[in-house]
Amino acid sequence: MMSFMDSYTLWRQVPFPKSGADEGLILAHSDLAGADEYVTTVIRYVERGIFKPAPVDVLALLRELMHRIDRLGNKASGGDRVVARSQHAYAALLHLVYSQFLEAGGSRE
Repeated sequence: MMSFMDSYTLWRQVPFPKSGADEGLILAHSDLAGADEYVTTVIRYVERGIFKPAPVDVLALLRELMHRIDRLGNKASGGDRVVARSQHAYAALLHLVYSQFLEAGGSRE
């Protein structure tokens, strides 16, 4: 398993995925951007030691989003299938980073 700093570093280096042509993937892309914004609270923790989780259940939001993207990817073909895989992988990385953030911050309290 990747360490918290390894997953954080990877997340900061990975480009944000594309939206695709399918309306469902476009909406998922928008929701993924919202989740990504919540996960940015991790940056404050890494850079300044401030542990302040987002005001929503980010992990539940990401799990639901990954299930939705999976369903879309199963129906998609060609470029949209690639986009769905990319979106899912990015959401999974966000889930890993945020869950490790919660564990790391919770152990410091």
